[in-house]
Amino acid sequence: MNTLLVIIPIFGIIALGFTFWRSSWVSKQDPGTDTMKKIADNIAVGAMAFLRAEYKVLAIFVVCIAVLLAFMGFRDPENNSPLVAVSFIVGAVCSALAGFIGMRVATKANVRTTNGARVSLGEGLKIAFAGGSVMGLGVVGLGLLGLGSLILIFGSIIGTDAGSIGKLMTIITGFSFGASSIALFARVGGGIYTKAADVGADLVGKVEAGIPEDHPLNPATIADNVGDNVGDVAGMGADLFESYVGSIIGTMVLGSVFMVLPEYSELPLGGVVLPLLLAALGIVSSIIGTFLVRVKEGGSPHRALNIGEITAGVILLIGAFIIIGQVLPDKWTVDGKEFTSMGVFGAIALGLVSGIAIGYITEHYTGTGTKPVIGIVRQSVTGSATNIIAGLGVGMISTALPIIVLASTILASYHLAGLYGIAIAAVGMLSNTGIQLAVDAYGPISDNAGGIAEMSELEPEVRQRTDKLDAVGNTTAAIGKGFAIGSAALTALALFAAFKTTWEATHDAKLSIEVTDPKVVAALFVGGMLPFLFSAFSMEAVGRAAMSMIEEVRRQFREIPGLKAGLDAMNRNEDKSMDEWSEEDRGIFDQAISEAEYGKCVEISTKAAIREMIKPGLLAVAAPVLVGFIGGAEMLGGLLAGVTVTGVLLALFQSNAGGAWDNAKKMIEEGFEVNGEQLGKGTEAHKAAVVGDTVGDPFKDTSGPSLNILLKLMSVVALVIASMI
Repeated sequence: MNTLLVIIPIFGIIALGFTFWRSSWVSKQDPGTDTMKKIADNIAVGAMAFLRAEYKVLAIFVVCIAVLLAFMGFRDPENNSPLVAVSFIVGAVCSALAGFIGMRVATKANVRTTNGARVSLGEGLKIAFAGGSVMGLGVVGLGLLGLGSLILIFGSIIGTDAGSIGKLMTIITGFSFGASSIALFARVGGGIYTKAADVGADLVGKVEAGIPEDHPLNPATIADNVGDNVGDVAGMGADLFESYVGSIIGTMVLGSVFMVLPEYSELPLGGVVLPLLLAALGIVSSIIGTFLVRVKEGGSPHRALNIGEITAGVILLIGAFIIIGQVLPDKWTVDGKEFTSMGVFGAIALGLVSGIAIGYITEHYTGTGTKPVIGIVRQSVTGSATNIIAGLGVGMISTALPIIVLASTILASYHLAGLYGIAIAAVGMLSNTGIQLAVDAYGPISDNAGGIAEMSELEPEVRQRTDKLDAVGNTTAAIGKGFAIGSAALTALALFAAFKTTWEATHDAKLSIEVTDPKVVAALFVGGMLPFLFSAFSMEAVGRAAMSMIEEVRRQFREIPGLKAGLDAMNRNEDKSMDEWSEEDRGIFDQAISEAEYGKCVEISTKAAIREMIKPGLLAVAAPVLVGFIGGAEMLGGLLAGVTVTGVLLALFQSNAGGAWDNAKKMIEEGFEVNGEQLGKGTEAHKAAVVGDTVGDPFKDTSGPSLNILLKLMSVVALVIASMI
């Protein structure tokens, strides 16, 4: 069994080797014209500037927390270990490195996707998905390499027998804490950045100036495209990275309980090593799946992506069936209840299926052309108020089916394999994170490609192809957000169970979290309030940053004569293609583009994101520590229960409402017909939809996705301090 622990990190190396190969291939593709290269360079410079600024702040946070963890370990070595600080640093570094790798390749792939779309739709898809696959396999590779290496090293020092496994698991929880900490700041900071830029580009560009958000005359357009990378690439990558490692660690902690059972005498580490083996299998299935994503001109990119994901899922299930028979006994008994290895397989299958189900439910409520989104389009005709009311209604009703799916999965998984079944269901849902994240990261790369095509004034068919890729990207992004929320719920539950198990093992007593206990009820209400407070912090941050962005864009249109002249030239030639413009108007337009101060907008978003991400981040870390040490383990359990329930519901509501508003706006822009009236850009319905989309943007890209990390991070903090309270 210890031999398997040696093999685990090798699969992480294989995944990283794949990312290096795909990244090199993307770099070799033609980046296109000089104008395209210049625009792409501006986006890349802005993205890396933000990442450097963010990581400088996070480095201080990581050092402070690591010192604190080491101090607590030296102070109470019997129940803790200073090595937790080492695990914390490694987890933080791996999470940060995953974001860095994804950002680098995404800012290379965007312009090459645009140039590929000049050739064909299939060529554009191939490059965009290759860029996304670097992010996806980079995340799982770093996760498995970091986690596997720590287990191997610390296991050889401390031991992996039944008497030592508890201490080893306590040390390893630091890895998840580090990953979660970086993920929270990356999600919140990236979300604030991207939405401040997006709101400024939308409201001033589309509504006031009457130009697209990706138009080269829009000063916020570079910041907006940078935001797609820092929010949807680095942010989503960090989010799923910490879900991935959190679910594995939670399951390992619960699996370590099996070591004392007589049925596990021949396979003592079976329950511990199984989630690691599933993650390794997921790397293999994800790599195979990426090779099947192909589309011909006129074909469906959505279908091509689905083929890759479904194939990876089938391979995972077949492999899981074989692995479980090798590392788990046929049956075992816990607290008088008998479980079987096939029950564990059933829980894994349930996790995988429920993740897919939540994704498709999300698509129904947020996808272009679906009944809920058409309802928002129809109500946009009567103004902004009815558009917003309709979107709020869609967001609220969209929580019902995913919660029913999650509740059913939890009950069925528990019936099949107890608390371990719930945790292994989360691992099953996240084992194919490599290809799932590849599909997610493909979206913002395609979005950037469309922006570069618009700013470079390429042929209309190029923008049509990138729009087709982007439309699929919007759907995959919405499905990805639903998947991330579902996995967050199961991961948080797995970590909660691991916290309870760790506390009981450390204190040699049962932890009873009773709803009739007033301390538990009080903490339950406080926990239920925290997601609302957290969302308020992030929404207010976006509002303040967006105000600064709007004022800056208005200032440039007001004070830079060339920009105003460029707008006038564009309006004079409204019905003409660029080739039909007069030489004088073309010169005015080119001069206007050179005078736009894109860097000022990038600077505003960067400073606002770094400044505003601190308060929500500290709330997430401080709340469980204060409640745990002041109120005890029971009160902390109530806090975690409250934050998990309302956090999942609020995340679903915000993400789905925002996605529905976004696609309603896109349907209007494409000329959807309502009661015989042809809608389109510039109509009153479009202005109402832009307002709704602007409200929904921080919902779906800042506060909603950040809540996934809030509830997981609080559970991880509880797990880390379990032995001390």
